[in-house]
Order: sequence, then C-alpha cells, then structure tokens
Amino acid sequence: MLSVRARDVWIPAFAGMTAQAGGNLNPQHMPAPKPKATTAQIEAKLAKLGLRSDMDLVLHLPMRYEDETKVVTIREACMRGGQTWQVEGVVVKNEIAFKPRRQLLVTISDDTGEVLLRFMNFYGSQVKQLAEGTRVRARGDLKHGFFGAEMVHPAYKVVNEGAPLPTSLTPVYPSGEGLSQAILRRAIADAMKRVDWRDTLPQALRAQLQLSDFEPSIKLLHYPPTDVDEHALTERTHPAWVRMKFDELLAQQLSLKRAQRARRDKGAPQLRAVGALSDAFLAALSFQLTGAQQRVVREIRADLREGFPMQRLLQGDVGSGKTVVAALAAAQAIDSGYQAALMAPTEILAEQHFRKIAAWMEPLGVKVAWLTGSLKKKEKEAAVAMVESGEAQLAIGTHALIQDTVNFAKLGLVIVDEQHRFGVGQRLTLRNKGAGSEVPHQLMMSATPIPRTLAMTYYADLEVSVIDELPPGRSPIVTRAIDQNRRDEVIERVHAAALEGRQVYWVCPLIEESEALQLQTATETYETLAEALPDLKVGLVHGRLKPAEKQEVMDAFAAGQVHVLVATTVIEVGVDVPNASLMVIEHAERFGLSQLHQLRGRVGRGSAASVCLLLYQSPLGPVAKERLMTMRETTDGFEIARRDLEIRGPGEFLGARQSGQAMLRFANLETDQWIVEQARDVAQHLLQEEHGPYRFTVDAHLERWLGGREEFLKV
Repeated sequence: MLSVRARDVWIPAFAGMTAQAGGNLNPQHMPAPKPKATTAQIEAKLAKLGLRSDMDLVLHLPMRYEDETKVVTIREACMRGGQTWQVEGVVVKNEIAFKPRRQLLVTISDDTGEVLLRFMNFYGSQVKQLAEGTRVRARGDLKHGFFGAEMVHPAYKVVNEGAPLPTSLTPVYPSGEGLSQAILRRAIADAMKRVDWRDTLPQALRAQLQLSDFEPSIKLLHYPPTDVDEHALTERTHPAWVRMKFDELLAQQLSLKRAQRARRDKGAPQLRAVGALSDAFLAALSFQLTGAQQRVVREIRADLREGFPMQRLLQGDVGSGKTVVAALAAAQAIDSGYQAALMAPTEILAEQHFRKIAAWMEPLGVKVAWLTGSLKKKEKEAAVAMVESGEAQLAIGTHALIQDTVNFAKLGLVIVDEQHRFGVGQRLTLRNKGAGSEVPHQLMMSATPIPRTLAMTYYADLEVSVIDELPPGRSPIVTRAIDQNRRDEVIERVHAAALEGRQVYWVCPLIEESEALQLQTATETYETLAEALPDLKVGLVHGRLKPAEKQEVMDAFAAGQVHVLVATTVIEVGVDVPNASLMVIEHAERFGLSQLHQLRGRVGRGSAASVCLLLYQSPLGPVAKERLMTMRETTDGFEIARRDLEIRGPGEFLGARQSGQAMLRFANLETDQWIVEQARDVAQHLLQEEHGPYRFTVDAHLERWLGGREEFLKV
C-alpha cells in the first residue's frame, strides 16, 4: 500500500475556484476550499496515472524543473523583468477589487520595492492566509502593468524570516486531476525510502556500456544539485537520463523477445500442404507475382509449416499487392485442411477484400463466408453456421468475426489487415478461436510502412516481411499543393479530366472533432460540384451511409458510371479503381502524412498518368508546410513513414498496440537510435544466459520497469 502524506508547500497558480463578479467582500461568504483528499482517494488518483507501487512512483520522473534555490530583491526583479523570478516580502496591502472583474490584489514589499500579486481565482482562505504583515515567498513571471510591477497568479508560500532555500532544483511532475505537485513530491519521497535499490544490471555490464548506476541516477533526476548541467538535464542527454532510457528500452526488448520465445513453445497447426488449390490459384491469376511478392510468399509458407504459431507482419506500400499474398497464405491453410479468417477494420475495406478474394477463390471451389455487423439476422445466422460447420473454408469480415457467437470448426490462420487499427484484445480474441489447444498462425498486414527504429522497438517480437516493389505498369503520381483560393481552377481541371474519360476522387477534410461537420462538408462539396459540373455524374459516399448504399455508389464508380466521387476518408484504404487518375484532397493541411499517402494511393493504379492535388487553406503552420512538402517530394512510403515519425512520434504507427499505455516514456526513437540498438543487443545476450548468471537480471529488470503490465506487449 502506498503511503501518502500531504504537507504545506507551494500553492500553485489558479488554486481555487473561479471567482464570480459581485458578491460579498467578506471572506466568510466566499467559496470554501475543497476538503482534503483521503489517503484512499489519493491512491486512487495515483493509480489512474499508473502509479500503483513504490517503484512506479520512483520511476515517475520530472518533465521539467523550477529553480527555487535563489531569491532576488524586488528591485532587481523589476529592473530585469520579462522572466520568472522568485522574490520575498511582507504583505503591506490586501484587497478584493471588482473592476474589470473580481480579483484578489496582494502587495508585498521588501527593503528595495513593492510588487503586486494578482489572483483572478481564489478562495476565502487565501485572503486570510495573505493577511497584512505575513511574509510571503512568491515565484512567477514579472510584468509591468498599468499599476506597476506585478505577478499574475504566482506560486507562493508563507515563510518565516530567514527560512532556508531549497538546495536542489524543484521537480515538476506529470500530474492528473486532483494531484498537486505537493502530493506527488511527498509520495515519491516516501516511496524512495522503501524501494529495493539494488541495481538490476551487473557491474561489469554497466562498466562495459559506460552506464551510470541506477540509484544515483534516479536521485539526481528527482533532486538535481544546483551545479548540474541544466542543458543536458532539459535535453535529456545527461548520463542519468541515458541510464533511464537504456533501462526502459532494455525492459521492452526483454519482454517482447521473451514473449516471442513463449509463443514458440505453444502448439500450432502445421500447414504443410501447398497443393491443388494453391497451384490452381496461381495459375488462374491474370498477372505474375513480383519478385518481392514471391519472396514474401516463401517466407510465409515456411512459417506456416512450423509447429509453433507464426507471428508475422506483412508490410507493403499502397498498391504493392498484399491482398494476393494473404490469399495465397489462406490457400495453404485450406490445402492443409484448416480454415482461414481475414478481419479488416472497416466494412468498406472488408467488402473490398471479400469481393476480390471471393472472385479468385470461389471459381476454384472454395466456400467464402461474409460476416459483418450490418448483415440481416438470417444472413448472419447462415454465415455463422457455415463457419461453425466448417463448410466455409475462408471467413472475411469486420469485428463481427470475434463475437462470442462465432466459433470456427478448425481455424488455422488469422489474417488481420490494417492491424494497427485493432486493439490488443480484439486481435487476441480472434487468435483464441483456434481449434482445441492449437493457436492459429497470425499474419498482420499494414499499408503504413514501419520505420526501422520503430520496428526494432515496438515490433521486436514479430517477424517482418516487406513487399518493397510495386507491380509493373503502375503510373507515377504527380503531387501538387494548391491554395484554396484557386479552387475554381481545380474544378475546371476536374471537368477536363472527366471529359477525357478519366475518373476523379474529391476527398473532403477530416474533422476529427465533429463527424457531423465532416458529413456537412462532404454534402456541401457534393452539391457545389454537382451544380458546377452539370454534364457530369457526381457521386457521394461517407461513413453514415448504409453499407448497401455505400456499395451501390462504389460499384457505380468502379463501373465508370460516376465521373467524380466526393468522399470522406472511408475510401482511404481498399478501393481499387484503375481508371481513377485524379485526386483532389480538400484542406490537405488537416490530414496526417500517413493518411495523405494512403489517400493518394487510390490513384495511379492504372496505366494513365495520375495527379494528386492538395488543396490547402492559408496561412500554413510549420508542421502542415512540412507535410505538404514531403508529399510533393516523394511517393516512397518508407521515406514518408520516416518523416512522419519525426513529425508526430510513434503513436500513429502503433495504433492500439499499446492498449492505451505508453511503452516508452523517456526514450526518443529519433534521437536515441543508438541506445535502441544497444538495448536490443544486450537483451539478446541476457536471454541467451537467462537460466544462468543473468536470471536475477532479467526477472528483476522486467519487474522493476513493467511490473504487471508485461502482458499487453505480447500480442
């Protein structure tokens, strides 16, 4: 049980409730302070931050520091101004003013001058606490206002004359609702008295890697001395930070690699047969597989023959041909007497897979079941019955595949497309539908290429296959960024392209905050284009259409009956219309790089020269400028992924893999790649000797850094 005690410390800015204009000046009639939280309430709030054990608290490191080790005179602070200062003085005036709004005005004075402390939000207890004659130490940004020098909402504390100053920088910790810095500092200080400080890394290893010791590193980061290199501390390049980053990355590598090894101890069906179906499938294709596809197929086939579960990530840029590789993997499972399942995150993508794969498989005698949430009751029951009886050798669908009511007769292979869009639990549920004690093989697909550094960390437990070659005959895509003011010119270009027999996508902006607003934007754009292009057929597709209505529009577009398709991002993946050679992305500055690249991949699928026009609204911020510049410069998905990692960090690539928990708090994948590589190599070495001299090291290190949170890394 955590031990937490509160104490009188700095009162932060904006302490208290918002004071409303008007009311009685008497402090007794002002809002009463909130009652102090009980120990149980504080522990519950700490738990929300993931701070459940003493070691969790010890590893809850500061996000920044404040220097409270020096006090300057009020005169010196006033003369220099413009930054954060700490001053000390006696309250000489205390009043509540009403104009321009209700506020508490406290003037403190020392031998050199006076400064006004202004509080817009305050409790009645603060009025008493800051009574005239009280000595106060205040810290804040000093500015020169209409009435002279002032600090607005400074942090402050009541002190006695001659009260000692702190001897180290004051840490500021990541916090949550109802958790003051005071509570966190006390909880962390108490935890540090109780933890086991034994270093989990052997001394010889620390010396070899030139790593500082664990205990002094932690203590320096919580209580940095005044002579510390502040730049190294802030930039997290200090040796103490390097030790924390290494330990964090090592724990992650150990956990993922151990999970990978544990999976190999489980039984999986050995899908050895590459027989009649696989041969007939290849023979029936109207195209030849690329060299990259053939290489990846060989890798997957070798995995499926093993007696332990395959856990392979199939990466391929937009249009590289992942679907046919997945279908060949399913054919091997069916040839071997097992079922296969393919799950996609959206109904439109799942249906694209179903139509394409069923068109390949059904003429060869394979029964393919289609299962989504929008099916009518009788259709759903019929599909479930086919899956349960084994009549359906392949099931394709959305989350409906993992419902409790769906049971497979003999599931041997699970294929998950756009895997980062599914949560850990969802992927695990489908994998657990294997027959008996056997765990089905799992193939995960992603059209978002994973940068190397990311693959080395978050995907260290997976085998990775890459289709790094596009099919021949694909046309290059020219990308242009155009100001929204030239919208009429863009409409003219759309008209000209349609008259030449080409088809056009017009994608409306993603407005995450409001699906309704996004829908309105798409509808208005549709109406505008239909009016501006009366001789063309304009279609509209968005997320709120019923699946049948959505498919009707998509079928019409694929058949060439719709010239211009106005769409929200439902067409981001899975849509394949070779005749579409022009895409307009409206308000492109609102999209992330990965999504822009995915959308652009809907054109360039035929032999005609293709163009992507990025309409943007001026002025552009620096991040938006960088994104649009990247899109103009390259169509290489891996280069785009690398730059996206630089701009936005790993979250976009990982999706729900982390299950809401940050796997890396301290290491930066862009700047700390050398530490990633070091941690990977050390983890491999430690696990090779895990049952020998490093038994304590591996177990203790994982317990220290992950505790009970290791499970979510394993899927």
